[in-house]
Amino acid sequence: MLLANRNNNLFDTFFNDDWFTNPWFDGRKASEAYHQMMRTDVQEDEKGYQLEMELPGYTKDEISATLEDGYMTITAEKKNESEDHKDKNYIRKERYYGKCQRTFYVGTEVEENDIHAGFQHGILTIQIPKKEPKPQVEQQRYIQIEG
Repeated sequence: MLLANRNNNLFDTFFNDDWFTNPWFDGRKASEAYHQMMRTDVQEDEKGYQLEMELPGYTKDEISATLEDGYMTITAEKKNESEDHKDKNYIRKERYYGKCQRTFYVGTEVEENDIHAGFQHGILTIQIPKKEPKPQVEQQRYIQIEG
């Protein structure tokens, strides 16, 4: 029997760990696969930038965006709902549970109120306006001379 394996189970033959970690099956490295989960298109026009990020399978409540020191971080987190499936006998579960995130530099001039985001049909759309850097006014500082 050509397809027999350790338990003579054809399902195990197809879904064994070696099959899914084999570079022939999926040649991407883990870091490349990580970014495939949050594929992002960035468009620019005269007013600003628009990001469109694919987040299939997530709900709006599982996604957050933060802004700190000019960096915008998008985080998507899916929690394992094992409580709902205690009575089921899974042979294999391949759905992703965990957290992934990407960070983009948007500039220190941009504030959270300037950024507008929407989520529909698994696509997160973010509008970021272009802001000119505020010129820093040089302050004249006096050095006290003692004597």
